[in-house]
Amino acid sequence: MGSDSKELLGIEPLELRFPFEFMKQISCSMELTNRTDDYLAFKVKTTSPKKYCVRPNSGIVPPRSTSSVVVTMQALKQAPPDMQCKDKFLVQSAVVTEGTAVKDITGEMFKKESGNVVDEVRLKVVYVQPPRPPSPVREGSEEGSSPRPSWSDGTNINYQDATRESDEPPLSSARKEPLEITSETSPLISRLTEERNSAIQQNNKLREELDLVRREISKQNGNGGFPLVFVVAVALLGILLGYLMKR
Repeated sequence: MGSDSKELLGIEPLELRFPFEFMKQISCSMELTNRTDDYLAFKVKTTSPKKYCVRPNSGIVPPRSTSSVVVTMQALKQAPPDMQCKDKFLVQSAVVTEGTAVKDITGEMFKKESGNVVDEVRLKVVYVQPPRPPSPVREGSEEGSSPRPSWSDGTNINYQDATRESDEPPLSSARKEPLEITSETSPLISRLTEERNSAIQQNNKLREELDLVRREISKQNGNGGFPLVFVVAVALLGILLGYLMKR
């Protein structure tokens, strides 16, 4: 087959629109439609491979069928100036023989010098404000009908293979640091420990004294009576013991 260049894959949309939000991964999808009777291989490239994750970044589209590609933008810590994005994507496609597997796709397939029928489509990245519910987001038809960029667009742009998995580590919540005992908290902990031990000792001592008083009362009951001082002592010890138990 002679070297040729023609439109192979229909791509929707021709602009990748990301509703910009801080510290949040945002995804958008594009549809690759094969309107030919041939098997088409495709590969997705971008000028910022570390910023985006593309799944799948290459594949085979059978005749008269459509494949979906999801592009995920990594979370950004700050907004770009004037919400303008200079990132670009390049979707390459080439006619391949039936039975070609994804693992057989190479960069050489998409070069005109290989003799394959090839095509390239360039896509822009656009940041938009996130939708504000309940106002519906109007889906315009202009994206699908917009003309494809000319071959002279972006001839000096350095496109690189898009990654399947993110090269950036996922954002995680703030690290949980273990509680440290500092020079300021150590004396407080020691003082509380001493007070606790002292309260326990006082509690035990009062229990012993209360038992002694009860034994004396029992003896007085055996003799036919007991003095008022024992009643008062028992009451006071009971009140004090209850107070310490609450502590």
